Amino acid sequence: MRILNTDISYGSTVLNLDIAKLFTRTSLDVPVIIERSKKAGPTLLLIAGIHGNEVNGVEIVRQIIKSQYNVPQCGTVICIPVVNVFGFLNQDRKFPDGRDLNRVFPGTKQGSLASRFAYHIMQEIIPHIDYCIDFHTGGASRFNYAQVRIDKNDKESLDLAKTFGARFIIESKNRDKTIREAMIKLGKKVVLFEGGKSLHLDKHVTQEGISGTIKIMHYLGMRNYSAEIAEMNLDTKQFLIKKSVWLRANFSGMYRRFVSIGRAIKDKQVLGSISDPYGEFEKPVKSKYNGFIICSNHSPLVNQGDALIHVSTQHEEL
Repeated sequence: MRILNTDISYGSTVLNLDIAKLFTRTSLDVPVIIERSKKAGPTLLLIAGIHGNEVNGVEIVRQIIKSQYNVPQCGTVICIPVVNVFGFLNQDRKFPDGRDLNRVFPGTKQGSLASRFAYHIMQEIIPHIDYCIDFHTGGASRFNYAQVRIDKNDKESLDLAKTFGARFIIESKNRDKTIREAMIKLGKKVVLFEGGKSLHLDKHVTQEGISGTIKIMHYLGMRNYSAEIAEMNLDTKQFLIKKSVWLRANFSGMYRRFVSIGRAIKDKQVLGSISDPYGEFEKPVKSKYNGFIICSNHSPLVNQGDALIHVSTQHEEL
């Protein structure tokens, strides 16, 4: 295995993906942390922070490394806790050139700054991996209930998602030019984890991400985690969500939520309300479906048409 012009020996290796620079010519290194066992096995990539403000994914990978859960008994684990270091420093979703890094893959050698960065990741890292867990959070003020997203009709990905153990598994169409789409086109198996919201750390979401990673490593035979899994709560029901829809604001104003995320809801149930700040009106926000709340807008102020609540409309218990 040779990554970034370095032969990867057994044990621990830390490399720096040094591609882009600031206006001052200052380099920003992207640490790539590799743990390789002497025993042959699959290669698993754990990545977070493609969007620089999605810090909860960074925390998940950080804790995995701190606890040495990324040290396999066979195979290799590659961790990139912060892919978009630029956005992480600026607490911003985008790359310095204003582009969304997760919309330019597989990138080009002579393209934009973000495109060049994506190109080097695809050339230097991705060819070596078999599996990937890509950690994300909700954008802006949208809080995602811990969930995994997979390709429709991909049995192996569904098995991995079920093993991960999140309550909701969402059949999600690949967005054009995402790293997930680029990896799947190369035959890699990708589980995309979503949990929490940007610029926010949530203990429950963090634990869900860590537990899911441990279970997948155990499932792939990379390390025996029987003792750790035995202590986990595995009684949570899982639901495969085939279709979902956003309920949107009919009015602009102050928004308040009445129902917790992850809960089952019914058609015509009042989920919240929107009011003006002067006490002249307050309108209910009602469900139009029977389903589960899988994402919720936490912003106290909304505009007419804003997405408020993401609801499953077609699902089945696994």
